[in-house]
This record gives sequence, structure tokens and C-alpha cells, in this order.
Amino acid sequence: MSLSTRSSQLPDTDEAEEAAAKSPTEATVEPSGDEGGENGEAGEGGERVGRWRRIRAYPERLRRKYPAAARSVSWGATVLAAVLVLFALLMPGKTEYFTAAQFLRIPVEPILGAALLMVLPRRTRLVAAVLTGMFLAALVVVKLLDIGYNQFLGRGFNVVLDWGLLDDAESYVEDTLGGTGALLVVIGLVLLVVLLFAAMAWAVVRLSNVLVGHRDRAMRGTVVAGTVWITCAALGLTPIEDTAVASRNTIGFVQDRWGRVQETLKDEAAFAKEAKKDRFADVPADQLLTGLRGKDVMIAFIESYGRAALEDPAIAPGVTATLDEEGEALREAGFAAKSGWLTSATYGGSSWLGHSTFLTGLWIDNQSRYRTVTAGERLTLPGAFAKTGDWRTVGVVPGVQYNWPEGDFYGFDQVYDSRDLGYQGPKFSWSTMPDQYTLTAFDRLEAAKKGGKPLMSEIILTSSHQPWAPLPEMVGWDEVGNGSIYKGIEKAGKDPADVFTDPVKVKEEYGKSVQYSARSLLEYVRKYGDKNTVLVFLGDHQPMASVSGNGASHDVPVTIVAHDPKVLDRIADWGWSDGLRPGDDAPVWRMDSFRDRFLTAYGEEPTATNSPTP
Repeated sequence: MSLSTRSSQLPDTDEAEEAAAKSPTEATVEPSGDEGGENGEAGEGGERVGRWRRIRAYPERLRRKYPAAARSVSWGATVLAAVLVLFALLMPGKTEYFTAAQFLRIPVEPILGAALLMVLPRRTRLVAAVLTGMFLAALVVVKLLDIGYNQFLGRGFNVVLDWGLLDDAESYVEDTLGGTGALLVVIGLVLLVVLLFAAMAWAVVRLSNVLVGHRDRAMRGTVVAGTVWITCAALGLTPIEDTAVASRNTIGFVQDRWGRVQETLKDEAAFAKEAKKDRFADVPADQLLTGLRGKDVMIAFIESYGRAALEDPAIAPGVTATLDEEGEALREAGFAAKSGWLTSATYGGSSWLGHSTFLTGLWIDNQSRYRTVTAGERLTLPGAFAKTGDWRTVGVVPGVQYNWPEGDFYGFDQVYDSRDLGYQGPKFSWSTMPDQYTLTAFDRLEAAKKGGKPLMSEIILTSSHQPWAPLPEMVGWDEVGNGSIYKGIEKAGKDPADVFTDPVKVKEEYGKSVQYSARSLLEYVRKYGDKNTVLVFLGDHQPMASVSGNGASHDVPVTIVAHDPKVLDRIADWGWSDGLRPGDDAPVWRMDSFRDRFLTAYGEEPTATNSPTP
């Protein structure tokens, strides 16, 4: 009987499947050489069929030859399949929840799944098992992304908005490990994901076959397991570490993610309306920033400069010593400062969200909001300076290596990215150039040109960007030149892989990077500033959780430095601390509130006549 004939005669039932599995495949008679000679095509086809039959029969031969070993392998495969499924269902999305208690729970999902699979016909059951395995693999991938995002950004993975950030992650790996290293990492991850999907599909198919092969016992076991789960849930049993025995993690996880998807989609529409409401949009130009006319205003973002830099015992001593030393030098040069705290809209990364929140006065904590606001005409802080017509506005963005259309949105007359600053030295991991060089290039290209309008500039300092190795060092300001002096410094620096994976070293090097950035900026102001210099500097976000700590706040320091005492008098009622470090009693404001407070302090409060109608 041919294979096709036998297959067509067997009904689509589990009994037929078992009968087919038990059929003596070894009894297949192969065509003789003479028969093949009479019909070459038929003989060749018969040989292929025979070879396929032998391949299919090989596992059965092994089982008959080594029955004890076969049973052990079969049990081992079933146990492995069960472990994979249970791990996917109970796996948490944060590293701190990887505890024994988390994996000693009874999940309800496999109980429901087993009951469903056992009542489905064979083909439908196979499809359902494969799809369930694919779902569990996707679940593991999203949870792994959750772990990464919680570790680096202090939040879970947004399945609507965050896929685009994976490209940024790849670019970061390339900057850290080089092109070849990044390619190998990407290939390895792709292979692991493919293997994961195949393994999870196999695991569920394997378990479904075991259930059907022992249907009566499986049915009784499912009823018992369901009864135990209901009892534990009803009694609220938490015998280990206050962790509930009865788990519905996966159902809750899916419900939570679906709710987040709906919230994200609703937020996009609501935020588009919010962005159009601006109490300063219609303020006349002659009423904006009147308290800063004639001043050269710098807004500087120090990458990853967060509360941890000033309060973590492993980091703070070096940073605070640097700030105190530079603060004393600034006072001797006639400058004064006040400092407070801002709560950033981002954490651990996505610096552009912090920048845009600070400059627009809107809470921009995801990429959708960022795209929405930068596509509009919101009045930004640089835009307010430009609107007066009394300042030349400049953006210095060394981290940007391609065209940056957002420069027009922010209101800059001129943008200098990494290609425009004339740097001929080495990159320092992610950072394209040392902060000291960035500041000297800014001075050469803009600040040193006297006789024109006062300058309003935004400068992004990137040397304190992770992985914090290798780090640049301060050199004489007249030795910076075209940046080639940094070649030896970069070559002698530490390996980022050694630093980034060591919990002690990573804090030490992070602290050193902030010291370097702060010293570069404050020395620049002291050396090149004058009586009309006003500096606003702040962090864009906290460093990642391995440095700032799990559950750390989103707070960053913010400081205003000025030579003219009238500038700081304008913010006397803010309650900020004197000096370069905010005290324990300094107020903590949301970062999106700064724009309006700043424009109010240094301009005129919008009135009902010049404020837009909500």
C-alpha cells in the first residue's frame, strides 16, 4: 500500500495517529534494481520514498533496541518541555523578582490550556499547540525586553512605541564594540530568538501529545490541579516570601499590555491637543526675556548627570569635591549660582526626551509625544530667545552624526553637529568627542566672535554617556587644538566591556565622567565668560539602574550661574540653594514646569489678553 493511499484512508483521529505510529515501518519493501531499470523515474522516486521511510523508522528502531534509554530520553524531553513552558509563564519582567518563590507558584494558564488541547481534534490541536508555543516565545522576548528597559530606562517595554529604540540600541552596541562586534551580537540574538520560538513550539506540541497519549490520567490530573489552584486562590495562600501560590501572571501580563496599548493610542490624540495650548505663544516679543537682554545665555545638558551623582556614597565624594572646588573658583571670579532639582521625563537614556521636556514645557516621556511636538510649532526656550530678535541662537550637538531637522523646530539660527566641529581625534566609546573640545569649538565658531547680537546657545555635553570607558582627561585649553591630542588618552583608557560589566568599576567611572564634564563646563565659563555670561546647566536624566539603583528617582540637578547679581535676584523666590549643589531642602519640580517658570521670571507673566484660549 502506498503512503498516499494509507494516509487517505486513515481518519483524522488520535486513534489513527497512534495506529500510524505503531505500524511496522521496517516492513517496507524497497523496489528492486530491475524494477528501477524498467522505469527510471519511478525507480528514482521509489528510492527517495524508501530513504524517507528509513529515516522516519530510525527513531523507532532505536527505541526497540535501547528501550530503557529511550524511556529516559522521552521522560527527559517531557520534563524539559514542561520546564520551558512553566518558565515562560512564571518569568518576571524585573531582575529583582527572580526568586525561588516566583517559580514555585501554580500558574492557571497551563491548566486551562491542557483542558482545551485535550478536547481538540488532532490537526486543530497541532495548530493550537504550535501557536501557543509561538505566543509563549513572544512572551519571553517581551519580558526580556522588559528586563533590559527596566535596567536601563527604569520602565517596561512599550510594545507600541519602543521597537524603534532597538535600532538605537544596535547603534550604541556598534559604538561600544565596533561594527564587527555589533554584527556578531545581532546575528547571535537573531539565532537565539529563532531557537526560542522553535523550542517553545516543540515544547507545547510535546506536552499536548503526552496529554492525549494518557488522556484519562491527564483529565483527572487537570481537574485536581484546577481544584488545588482554586483552593489556593480562594484562601490567598502566600507561604513563601508573601508570594501567592496561585498565579495568573500571564493573563495579568497580557491584560496589562493590552491596557497600555489602549492608553498609548489614546495618549497620542490627547497630547496633540495639549501641545497646542501654550500660555506663552501669543506673548509679544518685547515682553519676552526682558530680564536677560544683553546677556550671553548658555543652556548646557550634562549627559546622565542625576541625583545619584550627588548622593550615592560610591559616586558623590568625587563629584561634590569637583563642584565645590569649581564653585569656589567661580566665586573668586565674581560668579554666583543657585541650584535645585528637576524630575526628568526619562531615565537611563533617551536623552532627547529630557531635552525636549525642558525646552518645550511639555511632559515628553515617549517617542510618540516627541514626534508630535517636534512636528508642531510649540514655543521652545531657544525659540523664545529667537522670537525677540535680540539674540543669535545656536545649537551644539556633538552626539548628532546625521541631519537633524529638529534644529528648526527648536528655533536655532545655526546648528553644529559632530561633522561641523572640526574634530580630528578619536571617539570615546559612544561620545564622538570630549566635552572640553566641544566647548573650545563652540568658542572658536561662535562665542569668540564679538560685535554681533548676544548669543543664546544650547550645548550637549556627551562625555558622561555610558559605558563610561574610555574617558577623556582635561588638557590645557590652549593644547586642545583639533583634538588629535586625545589619541594617546583614548588608547590608554579602560576597556568599556570591563567597566560596564563590573558593578563597582561602573560607578567609579561614571563618577569620573561627571567630574570631567562638570569641570570642563565650569572651567570654560571661568576662563571665557564675562559679566554678561549666564549659564543654565542640568542633567538630562539619571544614569541606568545598575548605577543609580533599582527604583531610583528621576531627579536631576539644575543650576543657574551668573556674574550679574540681578539675574539670580529674579529667581530669589524659587527657594533654590546657593551654590552648584542643591541642598536637601531644595524644591523638586517636574522638568516640564521649568520653561514657564523661566519665561515668567525673566519676562512678563502672560495676561488673559495675550494667552490663548484653552
